[in-house]
Amino acid sequence: MRSATADDDPDLTARARIRDAAIRRFAIDGFGASVRAVAADAGVSAGLVMHHFGSKDGLRAACDEHLLATIRRLKRENVATVAAGESFFHRFAAAEENAPVVGYVLRSVQDGGELAREFVDHLVDDAVVYSREGVAVGVIVPSRDEAARARYLVLSSLGALLLETALNPPADPADLAGIVRHYLVSSYLPMLEVLTEGYLATRQVLDEYLAHQSTPRTTDPGASRA
Repeated sequence: MRSATADDDPDLTARARIRDAAIRRFAIDGFGASVRAVAADAGVSAGLVMHHFGSKDGLRAACDEHLLATIRRLKRENVATVAAGESFFHRFAAAEENAPVVGYVLRSVQDGGELAREFVDHLVDDAVVYSREGVAVGVIVPSRDEAARARYLVLSSLGALLLETALNPPADPADLAGIVRHYLVSSYLPMLEVLTEGYLATRQVLDEYLAHQSTPRTTDPGASRA
């Protein structure tokens, strides 16, 4: 994740340092982690955290905003890498570097409630945008319903991550890079096969479904037996 640099305003740098510490702490311990724990991780006082964010809810909102922007940037970089014909392999290392992003997203979903729903909705909305950008540059196949496909892919990815961590919990929850590494090793080959080569040998099932969808419906349940 990009943090503020030494050339940035010192006050903004402190704010970014607190935000990044909060993202990692929430990713490890969940949103029950205290402001004091975040402050200790960032090397500042709890009062300074309140000065910058006003409340713990304000801190989480800032983390959400930064995470969504980070995910959006990373996905667009992925599309640009493929569009330019460059090797995608170096992106795997970046995935581990951004492990707090994955941990935070999982905690957001696990936390449930309206905030989780809004967070996932933002992920889906962003996925629609960068999917369309991928279609425009010829690296993603067009969809009959871009929004529906984006939602399915986001929910599928999140579901796979949730199940993987639930069924095979990490020995050290703080090893976020290790969690991501395990997921990459166990999931990326089948995922990439499905995304690039497909799964079914023919499109018969899709054609039948599309034909069914286009068939006029009758309101008389006995009409088909007449």
